[in-house]
Amino acid sequence: MRQTDILIKPILSEKANAQQESLRRYAFRVNRKANKLEIKKAIEDFYGVTVVDVNTAVAPGKNKARYTKAGFIQGTKSAYKKAFVTVAEGESIDLYANI
Repeated sequence: MRQTDILIKPILSEKANAQQESLRRYAFRVNRKANKLEIKKAIEDFYGVTVVDVNTAVAPGKNKARYTKAGFIQGTKSAYKKAFVTVAEGESIDLYANI
């Protein structure tokens, strides 16, 4: 699997930002089929940092429904995989550089 296929986007939420400041842990949305070794290599190559630890979690899909003018709309949000990457002491990733 290529590096561009593994990393989808960083997760920028209040909880993720708090972990960045205190624990040097960054959250990314990754490909469901990617394993921890592939994620580690992709982060190190793309951001140029040393990765100490990788934790993953799969967020399950959820059923969503709403009532609109057009009628009752029903569907599902797809499941996705999150990776929590801890970088080495003294290193950081600037996720806001491209904005």
